[in-house]
Amino acid sequence: MEWARALPRGPVPVLPAVAVLALLCAPHTGGGEGATAADAASAVLVLFVAVRVVRARARPLNRTAALVFGAPVLALTAAAFGAADPATGIAGLGRYLQIFVLVPLALLLLLRGARDFRVLAWALVGLALVQGGLGVAQFATGTGASYMGSDIRAVGTFGAGDVMGMATVVAYGLIAAAGLALAPPGGVHRLQRPVALGCALALTAPLALSFSRGAWIATGAVLGLQLLWAGPRRALRVLAAASAAGIVLVGGFGVGSAMLQERVTSITRVAAAPDRSVSDRYTMWAAAAGMWREHPVTGVGLKGFPAHRDSHASLGLSAGSDTAGAGQAFRVQPLLSPHNMYLLVLGEQGLLGLLALAGGWAALAVCGLRRLAPALRHPGPGRAGDCGLVACGLLVWQLVDFAYADIGGPATVMTAIGLGLAAWWGLSGAARGGAVPARAGAGAGVVTAEGDAG
Repeated sequence: MEWARALPRGPVPVLPAVAVLALLCAPHTGGGEGATAADAASAVLVLFVAVRVVRARARPLNRTAALVFGAPVLALTAAAFGAADPATGIAGLGRYLQIFVLVPLALLLLLRGARDFRVLAWALVGLALVQGGLGVAQFATGTGASYMGSDIRAVGTFGAGDVMGMATVVAYGLIAAAGLALAPPGGVHRLQRPVALGCALALTAPLALSFSRGAWIATGAVLGLQLLWAGPRRALRVLAAASAAGIVLVGGFGVGSAMLQERVTSITRVAAAPDRSVSDRYTMWAAAAGMWREHPVTGVGLKGFPAHRDSHASLGLSAGSDTAGAGQAFRVQPLLSPHNMYLLVLGEQGLLGLLALAGGWAALAVCGLRRLAPALRHPGPGRAGDCGLVACGLLVWQLVDFAYADIGGPATVMTAIGLGLAAWWGLSGAARGGAVPARAGAGAGVVTAEGDAG
Protein backbone atom coordinates (compact mmCIF):
# COMPACT_ATOMS: atom_id res chain seq x y z
CA MET A 1 0.00 0.00 0.00
CA GLU A 2 1.33 3.45 -0.86
CA TRP A 3 1.76 5.90 2.02
CA ALA A 4 -0.36 8.61 0.43
CA ARG A 5 -3.34 6.26 0.08
CA ALA A 6 -3.41 5.89 3.86
CA LEU A 7 -4.31 9.58 4.15
CA PRO A 8 -7.86 10.79 3.49
CA ARG A 9 -8.54 13.24 0.69
CA GLY A 10 -9.28 16.91 1.33
CA PRO A 11 -7.71 19.19 3.91
CA VAL A 12 -8.10 16.79 6.87
CA PRO A 13 -4.48 15.52 7.13
CA VAL A 14 -2.94 18.99 7.39
CA LEU A 15 -5.40 20.24 10.03
CA PRO A 16 -3.36 18.95 13.02
CA ALA A 17 -0.41 21.06 11.82
CA VAL A 18 -2.66 24.10 11.38
CA ALA A 19 -3.97 23.56 14.92
CA VAL A 20 -0.41 23.83 16.28
CA LEU A 21 -0.11 27.29 14.74
CA ALA A 22 -3.60 28.36 15.78
CA LEU A 23 -2.87 27.56 19.43
CA LEU A 24 0.12 29.91 19.34
CA CYS A 25 -2.48 32.69 19.45
CA ALA A 26 -3.32 31.73 23.03
CA PRO A 27 -1.95 34.14 25.67
CA HIS A 28 1.35 33.10 27.27
CA THR A 29 2.02 34.28 30.79
CA GLY A 30 4.55 31.75 32.07
CA GLY A 31 7.63 33.61 30.90
CA GLY A 32 8.50 30.89 28.45
CA GLU A 33 8.51 28.10 31.04
CA GLY A 34 6.66 24.81 30.79
CA ALA A 35 4.70 23.15 27.99
CA THR A 36 2.07 25.11 26.08
CA ALA A 37 -1.11 24.21 24.25
CA ALA A 38 0.83 24.36 20.97
CA ASP A 39 3.33 21.83 22.35
CA ALA A 40 0.45 19.51 23.25
CA ALA A 41 -0.99 19.93 19.75
CA SER A 42 2.41 19.06 18.25
CA ALA A 43 2.36 15.83 20.27
CA VAL A 44 -1.08 15.04 18.81
CA LEU A 45 0.31 15.78 15.34
CA VAL A 46 3.18 13.32 15.85
CA LEU A 47 0.80 10.66 17.18
CA PHE A 48 -1.58 11.20 14.25
CA VAL A 49 1.21 10.67 11.72
CA ALA A 50 2.62 7.69 13.61
CA VAL A 51 -0.75 5.94 13.51
CA ARG A 52 -1.01 6.61 9.77
CA VAL A 53 2.46 5.21 9.15
CA VAL A 54 1.63 2.03 11.05
CA ARG A 55 -1.65 1.62 9.19
CA ALA A 56 0.05 2.17 5.83
CA ARG A 57 2.62 -0.58 6.51
CA ALA A 58 5.06 1.19 4.21
CA ARG A 59 8.64 2.38 4.50
CA PRO A 60 8.08 6.14 4.10
CA LEU A 61 11.70 7.37 4.32
CA ASN A 62 14.73 6.91 2.15
CA ARG A 63 18.31 6.68 3.40
CA THR A 64 18.98 10.42 3.26
CA ALA A 65 15.91 11.28 5.32
CA ALA A 66 16.65 8.48 7.79
CA LEU A 67 20.21 9.79 8.25
CA VAL A 68 19.14 13.44 8.62
CA PHE A 69 16.67 12.59 11.38
CA GLY A 70 18.38 9.50 12.83
CA ALA A 71 21.82 10.93 13.56
CA PRO A 72 20.50 13.61 15.97
CA VAL A 73 18.58 10.97 17.91
CA LEU A 74 21.80 9.08 18.69
CA ALA A 75 23.76 12.22 19.55
CA LEU A 76 20.98 13.66 21.72
CA THR A 77 20.54 10.40 23.59
CA ALA A 78 24.26 10.27 24.36
CA ALA A 79 24.19 13.88 25.61
CA ALA A 80 21.11 13.21 27.75
CA PHE A 81 22.68 10.26 29.53
CA GLY A 82 25.88 12.26 29.96
CA ALA A 83 24.10 15.02 31.88
CA ALA A 84 24.97 15.50 35.56
CA ASP A 85 21.25 15.42 36.44
CA PRO A 86 19.57 12.48 34.64
CA ALA A 87 16.06 13.91 35.10
CA THR A 88 17.07 17.23 33.55
CA GLY A 89 18.86 15.45 30.73
CA ILE A 90 15.82 13.32 29.89
CA ALA A 91 13.59 16.42 29.91
CA GLY A 92 16.00 18.14 27.55
CA LEU A 93 16.05 15.08 25.31
CA GLY A 94 12.29 15.22 24.94
CA ARG A 95 12.36 18.90 24.00
CA TYR A 96 15.16 18.48 21.45
CA LEU A 97 13.50 15.46 19.87
CA GLN A 98 10.22 17.36 19.62
CA ILE A 99 11.76 20.37 17.87
CA PHE A 100 14.45 18.80 15.69
CA VAL A 101 13.19 15.30 14.94
CA LEU A 102 9.59 14.36 15.68
CA VAL A 103 7.59 17.39 14.50
CA PRO A 104 9.70 18.01 11.35
CA LEU A 105 9.54 14.32 10.50
CA ALA A 106 5.77 14.33 11.05
CA LEU A 107 5.37 17.22 8.59
CA LEU A 108 7.62 15.50 6.06
CA LEU A 109 5.30 12.49 6.16
CA LEU A 110 2.07 14.46 6.48
CA LEU A 111 2.20 16.87 3.54
CA ARG A 112 0.96 15.15 0.37
CA GLY A 113 1.79 17.88 -2.10
CA ALA A 114 2.16 21.58 -2.77
CA ARG A 115 -1.50 22.21 -1.98
CA ASP A 116 -1.02 21.02 1.60
CA PHE A 117 2.22 23.00 1.83
CA ARG A 118 0.44 26.19 0.75
CA VAL A 119 -2.30 25.66 3.34
CA LEU A 120 0.34 25.56 6.06
CA ALA A 121 2.21 28.54 4.55
CA TRP A 122 -0.97 30.62 4.58
CA ALA A 123 -1.57 29.50 8.17
CA LEU A 124 1.85 30.97 9.03
CA VAL A 125 0.81 34.23 7.36
CA GLY A 126 -2.51 34.27 9.21
CA LEU A 127 -0.85 33.68 12.57
CA ALA A 128 1.63 36.46 11.85
CA LEU A 129 -1.16 38.89 10.95
CA VAL A 130 -3.01 38.14 14.20
CA GLN A 131 0.05 38.47 16.41
CA GLY A 132 1.40 41.41 14.41
CA GLY A 133 -1.91 43.25 14.56
CA LEU A 134 -2.00 42.86 18.32
CA GLY A 135 1.60 44.04 18.49
CA VAL A 136 0.86 47.21 16.52
CA ALA A 137 -2.08 47.90 18.85
CA GLN A 138 0.22 47.45 21.85
CA PHE A 139 2.64 50.01 20.41
CA ALA A 140 -0.13 52.48 19.63
CA THR A 141 -1.81 52.21 23.05
CA GLY A 142 1.30 51.82 25.22
CA THR A 143 0.30 48.36 26.46
CA GLY A 144 3.29 46.40 25.16
CA ALA A 145 6.44 45.23 26.88
CA SER A 146 8.75 47.75 28.48
CA TYR A 147 11.39 49.27 26.19
CA MET A 148 13.56 52.21 27.23
CA GLY A 149 11.10 53.15 29.94
CA SER A 150 7.94 52.97 27.82
CA ASP A 151 5.50 50.06 27.38
CA ILE A 152 5.63 50.14 23.60
CA ARG A 153 7.45 46.97 22.52
CA ALA A 154 5.21 44.79 20.35
CA VAL A 155 5.12 41.26 21.82
CA GLY A 156 1.67 39.97 20.85
CA THR A 157 0.27 37.32 23.17
CA PHE A 158 3.74 36.10 24.18
CA GLY A 159 4.20 38.68 26.92
CA ALA A 160 7.28 40.44 28.21
CA GLY A 161 8.88 37.14 29.21
CA ASP A 162 9.32 36.11 25.55
CA VAL A 163 9.98 39.27 23.57
CA MET A 164 11.32 37.22 20.65
CA GLY A 165 8.11 35.21 20.31
CA MET A 166 6.10 37.67 18.24
CA ALA A 167 9.18 38.71 16.26
CA THR A 168 9.75 35.09 15.25
CA VAL A 169 6.11 34.52 14.31
CA VAL A 170 5.93 37.72 12.25
CA ALA A 171 9.25 37.00 10.54
CA TYR A 172 8.05 33.51 9.57
CA GLY A 173 4.81 34.94 8.22
CA LEU A 174 6.62 37.67 6.30
CA ILE A 175 8.99 35.18 4.68
CA ALA A 176 6.12 32.83 3.82
CA ALA A 177 4.12 35.70 2.30
CA ALA A 178 7.14 36.90 0.31
CA GLY A 179 7.74 33.41 -1.07
CA LEU A 180 4.10 33.07 -2.10
CA ALA A 181 4.15 36.55 -3.66
CA LEU A 182 7.27 35.73 -5.70
CA ALA A 183 5.68 32.60 -7.16
CA PRO A 184 6.65 31.94 -10.78
CA PRO A 185 3.79 32.23 -13.30
CA GLY A 186 1.72 29.11 -13.81
CA GLY A 187 0.43 26.58 -11.33
CA VAL A 188 -0.83 29.04 -8.70
CA HIS A 189 -4.11 30.86 -8.17
CA ARG A 190 -4.20 34.28 -9.84
CA LEU A 191 -4.93 36.01 -6.52
CA GLN A 192 -2.08 34.36 -4.63
CA ARG A 193 0.65 36.80 -5.60
CA PRO A 194 -1.15 40.14 -4.99
CA VAL A 195 -2.72 38.98 -1.72
CA ALA A 196 0.55 37.56 -0.47
CA LEU A 197 2.40 40.75 -1.39
CA GLY A 198 -0.14 42.81 0.55
CA CYS A 199 0.29 40.56 3.59
CA ALA A 200 4.08 40.82 3.38
CA LEU A 201 3.95 44.60 3.29
CA ALA A 202 1.50 44.70 6.21
CA LEU A 203 3.82 42.55 8.33
CA THR A 204 6.77 44.92 8.02
CA ALA A 205 5.28 47.28 10.62
CA PRO A 206 4.93 44.76 13.49
CA LEU A 207 8.37 43.35 12.70
CA ALA A 208 9.84 46.83 13.05
CA LEU A 209 7.91 47.48 16.27
CA SER A 210 9.22 44.26 17.84
CA PHE A 211 12.56 46.10 18.23
CA SER A 212 14.29 42.76 17.62
CA ARG A 213 17.62 43.38 15.93
CA GLY A 214 18.19 39.69 15.36
CA ALA A 215 14.85 39.24 13.60
CA TRP A 216 15.53 42.28 11.43
CA ILE A 217 18.92 40.98 10.32
CA ALA A 218 17.73 37.45 9.55
CA THR A 219 14.59 38.62 7.76
CA GLY A 220 16.44 41.20 5.69
CA ALA A 221 19.00 38.61 4.61
CA VAL A 222 16.32 36.09 3.62
CA LEU A 223 14.18 38.60 1.74
CA GLY A 224 17.25 39.61 -0.24
CA LEU A 225 17.96 35.98 -1.11
CA GLN A 226 14.35 35.33 -2.09
CA LEU A 227 14.45 38.29 -4.46
CA LEU A 228 17.68 37.02 -6.02
CA TRP A 229 16.25 33.51 -6.39
CA ALA A 230 13.02 34.80 -7.94
CA GLY A 231 14.74 36.84 -10.67
CA PRO A 232 15.36 40.52 -11.40
CA ARG A 233 11.95 41.45 -12.82
CA ARG A 234 9.92 40.23 -9.88
CA ALA A 235 12.59 41.61 -7.54
CA LEU A 236 12.20 45.12 -8.99
CA ARG A 237 8.42 45.03 -8.65
CA VAL A 238 8.61 43.90 -5.04
CA LEU A 239 11.29 46.46 -4.18
CA ALA A 240 9.12 49.21 -5.64
CA ALA A 241 6.15 48.10 -3.54
CA ALA A 242 8.33 47.80 -0.43
CA SER A 243 9.75 51.29 -0.97
CA ALA A 244 6.25 52.71 -1.26
CA ALA A 245 5.21 50.91 1.92
CA GLY A 246 8.29 52.25 3.70
CA ILE A 247 7.42 55.82 2.74
CA VAL A 248 3.87 55.33 4.05
CA LEU A 249 5.02 53.74 7.30
CA VAL A 250 7.71 56.29 8.07
CA GLY A 251 5.99 59.40 6.75
CA GLY A 252 2.35 58.58 7.37
CA PHE A 253 2.35 56.60 10.59
CA GLY A 254 5.59 57.75 12.20
CA VAL A 255 7.00 54.25 12.52
CA GLY A 256 10.48 55.75 12.11
CA SER A 257 10.48 57.07 15.67
CA ALA A 258 13.63 58.08 17.53
CA MET A 259 13.58 54.80 19.45
CA LEU A 260 13.39 52.75 16.28
CA GLN A 261 16.18 54.75 14.68
CA GLU A 262 18.34 54.30 17.77
CA ARG A 263 17.72 50.55 17.70
CA VAL A 264 18.74 50.34 14.06
CA THR A 265 21.87 52.38 14.74
CA SER A 266 22.80 50.11 17.64
CA ILE A 267 23.29 47.22 15.20
CA THR A 268 26.48 48.89 13.97
CA ARG A 269 27.76 49.31 17.54
CA VAL A 270 27.57 45.68 18.71
CA ALA A 271 31.35 45.34 18.41
CA ALA A 272 32.69 48.83 19.19
CA ALA A 273 30.23 49.93 21.89
CA PRO A 274 27.87 47.07 22.80
CA ASP A 275 24.96 47.65 25.16
CA ARG A 276 24.34 45.54 28.26
CA SER A 277 22.35 42.83 26.45
CA VAL A 278 25.08 42.40 23.85
CA SER A 279 27.85 42.37 26.50
CA ASP A 280 26.01 39.65 28.43
CA ARG A 281 25.64 37.68 25.22
CA TYR A 282 29.37 37.85 24.51
CA THR A 283 30.08 36.69 28.06
CA MET A 284 27.74 33.70 27.73
CA TRP A 285 29.24 32.81 24.36
CA ALA A 286 32.65 32.67 26.00
CA ALA A 287 31.21 30.50 28.78
CA ALA A 288 29.76 28.01 26.28
CA ALA A 289 33.07 27.88 24.42
CA GLY A 290 34.84 27.20 27.73
CA MET A 291 32.51 24.28 28.45
CA TRP A 292 33.30 22.83 25.04
CA ARG A 293 37.05 23.14 25.57
CA GLU A 294 36.73 21.09 28.76
CA HIS A 295 34.45 18.47 27.17
CA PRO A 296 35.14 18.69 23.41
CA VAL A 297 33.46 15.45 22.27
CA THR A 298 30.26 15.11 24.29
CA GLY A 299 29.91 18.46 26.09
CA VAL A 300 28.60 18.95 29.63
CA GLY A 301 25.28 17.21 28.92
CA LEU A 302 21.82 18.37 27.89
CA LYS A 303 20.47 21.29 29.93
CA GLY A 304 23.88 21.58 31.58
CA PHE A 305 24.61 25.19 30.62
CA PRO A 306 22.90 26.86 33.63
CA ALA A 307 24.76 24.65 36.12
CA HIS A 308 28.17 25.33 34.51
CA ARG A 309 27.62 28.96 33.53
CA ASP A 310 29.02 30.71 36.60
CA SER A 311 32.19 28.63 36.67
CA HIS A 312 32.98 29.67 33.08
CA ALA A 313 31.56 33.21 32.86
CA SER A 314 33.38 36.39 33.83
CA LEU A 315 32.29 38.65 36.69
CA GLY A 316 30.91 41.10 34.15
CA LEU A 317 27.82 38.96 33.55
CA SER A 318 24.68 40.62 34.91
CA ALA A 319 22.14 38.85 37.10
CA GLY A 320 19.54 38.72 34.36
CA SER A 321 17.37 40.63 31.92
CA ASP A 322 14.79 43.11 33.22
CA THR A 323 11.28 42.45 31.88
CA ALA A 324 7.99 44.25 32.48
CA GLY A 325 4.86 45.40 30.72
CA ALA A 326 2.25 43.64 28.57
CA GLY A 327 0.36 42.64 31.70
CA GLN A 328 3.44 41.44 33.59
CA ALA A 329 4.97 43.01 36.69
CA PHE A 330 8.66 43.88 36.77
CA ARG A 331 10.97 40.94 37.25
CA VAL A 332 14.49 39.86 36.45
CA GLN A 333 14.61 36.97 33.99
CA PRO A 334 17.70 34.78 34.56
CA LEU A 335 20.15 34.21 31.71
CA LEU A 336 20.10 30.42 31.32
CA SER A 337 21.39 30.01 27.77
CA PRO A 338 24.12 31.58 25.61
CA HIS A 339 21.66 32.89 23.00
CA ASN A 340 23.56 31.13 20.25
CA MET A 341 22.22 27.75 19.19
CA TYR A 342 25.50 26.56 17.73
CA LEU A 343 27.45 27.39 20.88
CA LEU A 344 24.70 25.96 23.08
CA VAL A 345 24.88 22.64 21.23
CA LEU A 346 28.68 22.74 21.24
CA GLY A 347 28.85 23.40 24.98
CA GLU A 348 26.19 20.89 26.03
CA GLN A 349 26.64 18.19 23.37
CA GLY A 350 30.17 18.72 22.06
CA LEU A 351 31.33 18.13 18.53
CA LEU A 352 29.25 14.95 18.32
CA GLY A 353 26.01 16.82 18.83
CA LEU A 354 26.94 19.79 16.67
CA LEU A 355 27.89 17.59 13.72
CA ALA A 356 24.67 15.58 14.01
CA LEU A 357 22.31 18.56 14.29
CA ALA A 358 24.06 21.17 12.16
CA GLY A 359 25.00 18.50 9.63
CA GLY A 360 21.33 17.66 9.19
CA TRP A 361 20.43 21.33 8.74
CA ALA A 362 23.17 21.71 6.15
CA ALA A 363 21.88 18.63 4.30
CA LEU A 364 18.38 20.10 4.21
CA ALA A 365 19.77 23.36 2.84
CA VAL A 366 21.76 21.63 0.10
CA CYS A 367 18.85 19.39 -0.95
CA GLY A 368 16.39 22.28 -0.90
CA LEU A 369 18.54 24.68 -2.91
CA ARG A 370 19.35 21.99 -5.47
CA ARG A 371 15.63 21.54 -6.12
CA LEU A 372 14.78 25.23 -5.98
CA ALA A 373 16.85 26.28 -9.00
CA PRO A 374 15.15 24.03 -11.61
CA ALA A 375 11.70 24.76 -10.15
CA LEU A 376 12.24 28.49 -10.70
CA ARG A 377 14.11 28.15 -13.97
CA HIS A 378 11.35 26.08 -15.58
CA PRO A 379 8.11 27.35 -13.97
CA GLY A 380 4.74 25.81 -14.61
CA PRO A 381 2.16 23.46 -13.10
CA GLY A 382 3.78 20.84 -10.90
CA ARG A 383 6.99 22.76 -10.19
CA ALA A 384 5.86 24.48 -6.96
CA GLY A 385 8.59 27.11 -7.03
CA ASP A 386 6.72 29.23 -4.49
CA CYS A 387 6.89 26.36 -2.01
CA GLY A 388 10.63 26.19 -2.54
CA LEU A 389 11.01 29.92 -1.91
CA VAL A 390 9.07 29.60 1.34
CA ALA A 391 10.84 26.45 2.55
CA CYS A 392 14.37 27.59 1.73
CA GLY A 393 13.63 31.04 3.12
CA LEU A 394 12.42 29.70 6.45
CA LEU A 395 15.41 27.37 6.76
CA VAL A 396 17.93 30.13 5.99
CA TRP A 397 16.18 32.48 8.43
CA GLN A 398 16.45 29.91 11.18
CA LEU A 399 20.11 29.16 10.48
CA VAL A 400 20.96 32.87 10.56
CA ASP A 401 18.87 33.46 13.68
CA PHE A 402 20.64 30.59 15.45
CA ALA A 403 23.82 32.71 15.39
CA TYR A 404 22.37 34.96 18.12
CA ALA A 405 19.39 33.00 19.47
CA ASP A 406 18.52 29.49 20.62
CA ILE A 407 15.45 27.44 21.42
CA GLY A 408 13.26 28.34 24.35
CA GLY A 409 9.83 29.86 24.95
CA PRO A 410 6.36 29.18 23.51
CA ALA A 411 7.38 30.13 19.96
CA THR A 412 10.02 27.38 19.82
CA VAL A 413 7.56 25.08 18.05
CA MET A 414 7.82 27.47 15.08
CA THR A 415 11.36 26.20 14.58
CA ALA A 416 10.00 22.67 14.22
CA ILE A 417 7.39 23.84 11.69
CA GLY A 418 10.03 25.62 9.61
CA LEU A 419 12.34 22.59 9.62
CA GLY A 420 9.43 20.35 8.67
CA LEU A 421 8.52 22.49 5.66
CA ALA A 422 12.18 22.57 4.60
CA ALA A 423 12.38 18.79 4.99
CA TRP A 424 9.31 18.27 2.79
CA TRP A 425 10.73 20.47 0.05
CA GLY A 426 14.22 19.03 0.18
CA LEU A 427 13.57 15.35 0.86
CA SER A 428 10.13 14.36 -0.41
CA GLY A 429 9.30 13.08 -3.86
CA ALA A 430 6.39 15.53 -4.07
CA ALA A 431 8.82 18.43 -3.83
CA ARG A 432 9.96 17.69 -7.36
CA GLY A 433 6.42 18.18 -8.62
CA GLY A 434 4.12 15.68 -10.23
CA ALA A 435 3.13 12.21 -9.14
CA VAL A 436 5.75 9.80 -7.86
CA PRO A 437 5.21 6.15 -8.67
CA ALA A 438 5.13 3.85 -5.67
CA ARG A 439 8.17 1.84 -6.68
CA ALA A 440 10.29 4.89 -7.52
CA GLY A 441 9.04 6.90 -4.56
CA ALA A 442 10.08 4.23 -2.09
CA GLY A 443 13.68 4.97 -2.87
CA ALA A 444 13.44 8.70 -3.36
CA GLY A 445 11.88 10.06 -0.21
CA VAL A 446 8.27 10.01 0.88
CA VAL A 447 6.08 7.76 -1.25
CA THR A 448 3.41 10.08 -2.64
CA ALA A 449 0.86 8.97 -5.20
CA GLU A 450 -0.83 12.36 -4.95
CA GLY A 451 2.13 14.75 -5.23
CA ASP A 452 -0.05 17.49 -6.67
CA ALA A 453 1.42 20.92 -7.01
CA GLY A 454 -1.63 22.75 -8.21
